[in-house]
Amino acid sequence: MNKILFFTVVLFSSCMSGQKSLFNGEDLSGWVVYGTELWYVEDGLLVCESGPDEQYGYLGTEKHYKNFELTLEFKQEADGNSGVFIRSTVEGTKVSGWQVEVAPPGHDTGGVYESYGRGWLIKPAPEKDKALKKGEWNQLKIRVEGATITSWLNGTEMITLTDEKIGAGEGGIALQIHDGGGIKVKWRNIQITEL
Repeated sequence: MNKILFFTVVLFSSCMSGQKSLFNGEDLSGWVVYGTELWYVEDGLLVCESGPDEQYGYLGTEKHYKNFELTLEFKQEADGNSGVFIRSTVEGTKVSGWQVEVAPPGHDTGGVYESYGRGWLIKPAPEKDKALKKGEWNQLKIRVEGATITSWLNGTEMITLTDEKIGAGEGGIALQIHDGGGIKVKWRNIQITEL
């Protein structure tokens, strides 16, 4: 199969499934930077890196998403503590919403944390931590429908949670970089299917 035909088939399949890319591999179109931490594109990858202030930073979608399935790949470098917020809003660097954790081994990747509220809502069972591949590309899938959120890491279901507050939530998707400095995370293949 020649390259043009292959990409036409891939594009057609994506359109038929309703899947849409949130990152074009070239720039931050469709996203808003919150805070002074660094967000940039390098070699077709989205990179977040601690800036001089070493504070929390976010990269949020301009559009709000209610019910969806999101898949993305991440690779943690340095400490790599980050996360993916759903149905969230950001004011300055204060986020309101729910984070699906992206963290180093032993720190509950795939769990759900409510910032400036109830804290941890659910953590994955400790034995599921082995699904995380340290220093390699990992795939995270998040499905949010109504009041229920489910996360998968490299095909392993990490959590399922039904929560009324999440059900009532409104907002966009935001990637986080944690405070403290020394953090770098790369992202690619950020795809969403609205339900």
